[in-house]
Amino acid sequence: MTIEEIKELIRVVQETGIAELELQRGENRVRIRTNFGIGHEVVLHHPEAYNAAAGGVAPAAPVSTQPAPAPEDEKDVLVKSPIVGTYYDAPSPGAATFVKVGDQVEPGKVLCIIESMKLMNEIEAEIAGVLVAKLVENGRPVEYGEALFTIRPN
Repeated sequence: MTIEEIKELIRVVQETGIAELELQRGENRVRIRTNFGIGHEVVLHHPEAYNAAAGGVAPAAPVSTQPAPAPEDEKDVLVKSPIVGTYYDAPSPGAATFVKVGDQVEPGKVLCIIESMKLMNEIEAEIAGVLVAKLVENGRPVEYGEALFTIRPN
């Protein structure tokens, strides 16, 4: 499957608003999953990616097809994930979220938790400012370097 074919599938998913599309052609398989308008994830499975040293078993390799969103204002700062894991915007299910859009944050203020390898890692603000955007849906997997929040410094 070529990159052009994958781009076309992504375009179809975006235009139709479907939640998930999986296509298999021979031994190649592509799955495109939307995240409620927040973006999309493409997972490619193909035999060439198998690692012989690992006994011929290779995990699906996520391919980022969407760059980090550009801040609306030049001064806005993106808070990015320092680790791979699962994003949570509250300390426990049913609890109030750590922050909401419009909140004033100070350095050290907990913005979210990222669970990685059964450890809960608090992600804190490094600057003072106003939270102008939450870029990730609660409970969603995040990648290293993925934008989580936008903060407008004071």
